[in-house]
Amino acid sequence: MDVTFWGVRGSIPSPGPATVRYGGNTSCVSVRLLDGETLIIDCGTGARNLGISLLRGDFGKGEGSATVLLSHAHWDHIQGFPFFGPFYVPGNRFTVVGGSHNSELLERVLERQMAAQFFPVQSYRNMGAHIEMRAVSEDREVRAGKARITAHPNPHGPTEVLAYRIEADGKSLVYASDVGYELGGPPEATVAAYRGADLLIHDCTFTPEDRAQRMNRGLSSLDDAVEAAVRAQVKRLALFHYDQDYSDRDVDDLVRRGRRLLDERGGKGIEILGAAEGLTLAL
Repeated sequence: MDVTFWGVRGSIPSPGPATVRYGGNTSCVSVRLLDGETLIIDCGTGARNLGISLLRGDFGKGEGSATVLLSHAHWDHIQGFPFFGPFYVPGNRFTVVGGSHNSELLERVLERQMAAQFFPVQSYRNMGAHIEMRAVSEDREVRAGKARITAHPNPHGPTEVLAYRIEADGKSLVYASDVGYELGGPPEATVAAYRGADLLIHDCTFTPEDRAQRMNRGLSSLDDAVEAAVRAQVKRLALFHYDQDYSDRDVDDLVRRGRRLLDERGGKGIEILGAAEGLTLAL
């Protein structure tokens, strides 16, 4: 599978000269499987550029299909939804999966940001493509082509966020954005959901020092990401969802510091990188 990052920031887009290398768009990741299946994880503002890219192929001809996995419905994970070009092409088909208790609730959440006060199109039903809303089932499992996808609930301040584990083509990817563990770190059930992943994309909003000042935000520090990677014995750790005020140099420091922490905690064999817009990883 090929994994491409289209948006790696948290909370709010942060374009500008200080964020050129890692990018300023909010959360969006695409996964392309060997059988041609397309998965999209979160629809932050990075979804706009993903849509432009997809329109050059089958999605531009109304012959595309994809599964969209939403971790939760905070703005930085859905704000690109109305600006995703392939949604406007008749013939395209999408299944949007989220953590709401039923598909009607998920639909209402996405509709709210497209109300007449905020957006001229007003409803995803006016977009053109066929879009099916589907809440994650009780067994937390989703099928997309040959991919087996399991959703794991994580704490995110006063609410809940879904981490997704995608298994396909003999490889495994875990996406765990916006998680805010308790002080004891990730519980055993969470570690089990991440275990042995070829790639763990993990929230790294803060340095440990900054997180200590913002515990109520329900987000992870670099220390949390490293601990999760070491305990789950993953092969590669991608830091993700950086605070909007962190510059490229700040993210460089996170990666360097993360390397040291991994080496100190028994994770010398784990590769670490900073997720950046436009970066594609082949698993």
